[in-house]
Amino acid sequence: MDALSEVLDSLKLKGVVYQKVPFTAPWGISIAQDQYSQFWRLLKGSCYLSIAGEEMIKMEVGDFVLVPHGAAHRILGHPKNTSVPSAQFVKALQAGKPMFQGNDEETLLIGGHFEFTSSIQHPFVQSLPKVININNHQDEIKLWLQQAAAFMNDELSTRKAASDLILGRLAEVVFILIVRAYIEQTDVEQGFLRAFKDSRISASLNAMHAAPEKDWTLEQLASTAGMSRSLYCKEFKRLLGETPMAYLTDWRMLKAKEFLLENKENISEIAESVGYQSEAAFNRLFKMKVGETPAAYRRRMAMESR
Repeated sequence: MDALSEVLDSLKLKGVVYQKVPFTAPWGISIAQDQYSQFWRLLKGSCYLSIAGEEMIKMEVGDFVLVPHGAAHRILGHPKNTSVPSAQFVKALQAGKPMFQGNDEETLLIGGHFEFTSSIQHPFVQSLPKVININNHQDEIKLWLQQAAAFMNDELSTRKAASDLILGRLAEVVFILIVRAYIEQTDVEQGFLRAFKDSRISASLNAMHAAPEKDWTLEQLASTAGMSRSLYCKEFKRLLGETPMAYLTDWRMLKAKEFLLENKENISEIAESVGYQSEAAFNRLFKMKVGETPAAYRRRMAMESR
């Protein structure tokens, strides 16, 4: 897999799609800060999404908005509308007394959230902005997102066997498509978003991610990027804020944590799978980076998951 695929796969993404509900004017709901990444797609009508400190977004039919870090936000039929807490809205809906149901112009939204079920998070996640808006006029992503949204709409309307599973998988695809579109369409100067766009540094990241067990040298990594060693080190640090070898070590530790949680291999086998022939050296480095030995980390995480 390429580096972005490896990073996204390590998040162990789980998607949930909410019930499709129509709104009629005047309406507004507020969503509190939480640990999930929310998304919204406008199917009919028009609405506005507001996040503190960000410019208000006017959504057109077909637009997707992603709130990657679960920031508190409001969705409104009109910028001046008041809003009710989403918990109050959901409670009324479950009681069979849906709010904002009148005879005025109807707005229809599909919403959902994403949970990063892994305790291991790549710093790429933190590099995402507070809100991402992918509008229906961005042709590069429009067709795929339209198809995914159409499938979601059908599943929500029919609720056939395994609908929840299908909706969850579709939501995961939507997250990946939105992130990919954002990377491709956003002009950023540095950070992981820029690194994934830089063909040379991205090639180097792909090589590291594909073979963390390899005994990489700076010369070999620079060669994967098609750059001189000095230029490679300079550009890598400018974009990612750390040296190539430091990033490689961090990625190896992330993979080691993943292996410790997901399989029954012994410590020496895991050490070798992430590039360390010496179990003792791996143990020392893991403890320095994580704060506990690999065995202690595995035991603690097993206890916490019970």
